[in-house]
Amino acid sequence: MTDIVDRKMRSRMMSGIRGKNTRPEILIRSLLHRAGFRFRLHVKDLPGKPDIVLPKFRVIILVHGCFWHGHGCHLFKWPGTRKKFWETKIHRNMEVDSEAIKNLKDAGWRVAIVWECSIKGRYRIDEQVLAGRLARWIKGKRSVLELKSHEGRRR
Repeated sequence: MTDIVDRKMRSRMMSGIRGKNTRPEILIRSLLHRAGFRFRLHVKDLPGKPDIVLPKFRVIILVHGCFWHGHGCHLFKWPGTRKKFWETKIHRNMEVDSEAIKNLKDAGWRVAIVWECSIKGRYRIDEQVLAGRLARWIKGKRSVLELKSHEGRRR
């Protein structure tokens, strides 16, 4: 399948995609702040430069885009062009994620992954429910939390 835009336009579109301060990330930060949590952003001293760090609770929150991190949800679709490039890129992102999460856990951090599909799309989780789940996990003892869409469930 050929791309519907030319190479120059596609390059411009792709260069505009942010790695930090994305809409899903800003939403999660807003929900946490409203719930009374204070945090640091993109801490360079920690493996993977995590999106959100709550040092008081020894908690890391990673906000993952479903495309860039290879989540197998309804928002993810393999590109039809340059397949080998995208497979290599996305699989490498997944390897880097796994390594960073392992290193964070080994260093005594608890890790939450909030997938983009839990925030947007037809199977998203209600914002207040999402905020409640995050708050309970932050204050709790479980070491890992993964929030993803209600895909396949009726709303």
